[in-house]
Amino acid sequence: QGNPDAMSERFDCDHCKESLYGRKYIQAADESPYCIPCYDTLFANTCDECKEPIGHDARELFYEDRHYHEHCFRCFRCDRSLADEPFTCQEEELLCNDCYCNEFSSKCIACEKTVMPGSRKLEYNGSTWHETCFICNSCKQPIGSQAFVPDKEDHYCVSCYENKFAPRCTHCKKSLTKGGVTYRDKPWHKECFTCTGCKTPLAGQHFTSRDDDPYCIKCFGNLYAKISQVNCTCPHSGFGGGKYISFEDRQWHQTCFNCSRCAASLVGKGFIPDNEDVLCRGCNSDL
Repeated sequence: QGNPDAMSERFDCDHCKESLYGRKYIQAADESPYCIPCYDTLFANTCDECKEPIGHDARELFYEDRHYHEHCFRCFRCDRSLADEPFTCQEEELLCNDCYCNEFSSKCIACEKTVMPGSRKLEYNGSTWHETCFICNSCKQPIGSQAFVPDKEDHYCVSCYENKFAPRCTHCKKSLTKGGVTYRDKPWHKECFTCTGCKTPLAGQHFTSRDDDPYCIKCFGNLYAKISQVNCTCPHSGFGGGKYISFEDRQWHQTCFNCSRCAASLVGKGFIPDNEDVLCRGCNSDL
């Protein structure tokens, strides 16, 4: 703007040609002078909201190829000025952050406050939490991106869930979170359920017990089974993995359980004990 002092030369508006002496004017980009009305008519942008020109002395806001008066740049919902506020455009509508969040953002199920766009959040089973609000029901620490265990309406970090709910191994007393075996109604880690004698894992294997202690078949046979040596033709002693028959604290290999006189197999048949011998009914009747 300017007020020329020289009165001897003509100084006119480049558009209406009226003298600019004693008047305010604006010099355009090409350095041509214009009176205020002509400048606004020729160069002012039109407000996208009210469709009126945005005068030279008005604060003009520009957004996505659209021009606005300061007072026309407002939230579509609450009519709040967006001139100095963060805002969002939703389907051509300008919305302040509060209106956008109330309409389009989720609410944290824990604190019931809006989860602001761009903030860190966690979604699970149709519900939303602020990351800092999603906490372990036991230790009250944020779970964040760590693994967790749901329990009805509660959530636990893995460590707290194991300490609070998981059964403990009968042998090592540590939490049993997966797998495992049950023996005499007690839980065991698979690797902890071993033969009392040789410590071989018994999970999935045949085993027996003595005084509540589990043994593999081989150890039990070697330690406790007394094989009757009468008429025993086997080159090995003990039960090993073979089948055996017990009677009055005596045991026989199944293949060795024969009549002491005629050598007929007594497996599945009636027999008569005769001191250290066992007889079939036929040999016993001959006595």
